[in-house]
Amino acid sequence: MLSSCHSNPFFEEWDTPYGIPPYDKIKVADYLPAIKEGIRQQQEAIDAITANPEAPTFDNTIAAFEFSGELLDKVQGVLFNVAETDRSDALDAVVEKALPLLSAHGDNIAFNKALYERVAAVYHADQSGLTREQQVVLKNHFEDFEREGIGLPQEQQDRLREINTEIATKTQKIGNNILAESNAFKAKFGFSVSDYPERMASTEDRSLREEYLKAYTSRGHNGNEYDNRELAVEVLKLRLEKARILGYPNPAAYELADKMAGDPATVDAFLAGIMKASTAKAREEVAEMQAMMDADPSVPAGSKIEPWDWWYYAEKVRQAKYALDDEQIKPYFQMDSVRNGIFIAAKKLYGVNAEPLADVPVYSPGNVQTWKLSYDDGSLIGIFTTDYLPRSSKRGGAWMNNVRNQYIGPDGVEVRPIIVNVGNLAEYMNVDQVQTVFHEFGHALHGFLTKCTYPSVSGTSVKRDFVEMFSQINEHWAFEPELLALYAKNSEGEVIPKELVDKINAALKFNMGFMTTELAAASVLDMKLHEVEDFEGFDVDAFEAKVAAECGLNPEIGYRYRTTYFNHIFSSGYNAGYYGYLWSEVLDRDAFSFFEASPKGVFDPELAAKFKATFLEKGGSEEPMTLYKQFTGREPDNKAFLRGRGLID
Repeated sequence: MLSSCHSNPFFEEWDTPYGIPPYDKIKVADYLPAIKEGIRQQQEAIDAITANPEAPTFDNTIAAFEFSGELLDKVQGVLFNVAETDRSDALDAVVEKALPLLSAHGDNIAFNKALYERVAAVYHADQSGLTREQQVVLKNHFEDFEREGIGLPQEQQDRLREINTEIATKTQKIGNNILAESNAFKAKFGFSVSDYPERMASTEDRSLREEYLKAYTSRGHNGNEYDNRELAVEVLKLRLEKARILGYPNPAAYELADKMAGDPATVDAFLAGIMKASTAKAREEVAEMQAMMDADPSVPAGSKIEPWDWWYYAEKVRQAKYALDDEQIKPYFQMDSVRNGIFIAAKKLYGVNAEPLADVPVYSPGNVQTWKLSYDDGSLIGIFTTDYLPRSSKRGGAWMNNVRNQYIGPDGVEVRPIIVNVGNLAEYMNVDQVQTVFHEFGHALHGFLTKCTYPSVSGTSVKRDFVEMFSQINEHWAFEPELLALYAKNSEGEVIPKELVDKINAALKFNMGFMTTELAAASVLDMKLHEVEDFEGFDVDAFEAKVAAECGLNPEIGYRYRTTYFNHIFSSGYNAGYYGYLWSEVLDRDAFSFFEASPKGVFDPELAAKFKATFLEKGGSEEPMTLYKQFTGREPDNKAFLRGRGLID
């Protein structure tokens, strides 16, 4: 054991700049022993809490629990980041072995009656001496025990343990299958799924577009070893069984009980309102595209717009309306320039400085770059890593990961975060990809600028339907002329011309009927899948068709995500939560309207300081609506959302 400890980097203090993981020294064989030791250490710490003869207090129970999993957090922060970005068969095998161990450990905590009784004793005692952050941390832990079934009979707790382990292993399999199918798509067509919209917009051959669409929307649905239909239904059944054991009629009701929305009926009504407006707008867009198709001599007379035609003819309409060509834009949005743009915006808004770090460990040399973020006084904000280019070992999409969270340890020393932004982007970006870079850095800023004491409420540890507010609001600065003049430059150093800037901003609301309908319909599908209460005879295809008809999904659009490759709701924690992107957008557009109305402009330093202090520094240490009202002085107004998406004038 001692020799293993001395040879495993996870068992040592990392003698690296700023505590960056020594990726060059970590071997695949190191992860599992470190996971097991991390579990053992945390369990030992919890045993010490429950054996403490002193009366339960916040410090000896809640704080002690908060800081009990240091090694486990350290390992998981590295393992799951690398497993998603640089996967291999060996890493997959490690994750497959680790997930049941972690699931069992989580259940051991959730069903630890002695720990719960101490937490409950603190919760029911006088809380007047606690800070507001401590009160929220305490409330969260108490309610987590209640939500996870601490009061259930032993046989039901045992069944929940089995369910949790099965869900963890099956969702990992679903994610691996999606990656395999996405790689097969690239091997067949020569471009990645992340490039699909652009190829659909530029491919003249209609039959080839149809082939692309059918392959793209059939991922996980091909009757091969990577088929996800049965797996997805198995996970949904397990989630339903879990919800019922815990006293809820379905998984949606269970998931929403502790979110801002509160219950499925609220979300269903919210999405129905958006679908009504967006599908009407989409019908207007179809009419414009149909006119383009009718005038296209390469298409037989009488042809109608099909889902594989949308991107192509939408691009034709966009060029006709705005004379905007992506090939004109891309030279000004080279990857390094866009990354510079997010740094300039962060400096103007929050005083963040970015300094590149060379010769530091990275997990994928040649693909990953690292920066030190700091304030003018030299104080460290954190370490930021970008991993933007696609590769076959990386799952699709874009995301932010915390390798290390911000918190203040029991010794009073603050730990600063290490955060990764991952994408599957082009070296020269289109408008959507630029927005993605700003979006993910918005998440990163939420993680970097937080000032919390306890890990469980630090940074992005907020309610799922609140977290996207901070990524999405950061997108609004991406195409502000004042900022574009500073970062959007071509290889000769020439700033993007004003006429292109005007065209970009004029076109930002273009095709919003389609974009909003796609997002809302995916959210509806997610909700409906998690509202099913009887899976007898359930058929994925029939169910998707039924939901599409009921929600009024335009036949020319189809689903953005079908069940078999809807990674968000199986492997990314957005089950009965995908609506959160739209829910958060109501908040972010309304909050940004205050910047738009400022006489000092959208980079108003006082308003940015208020936004930072109210939201970004607080993390999850206060209720979302309390923070929102502190910033705006009122309830959210959805008019900015509807105007921003071009759904009302």
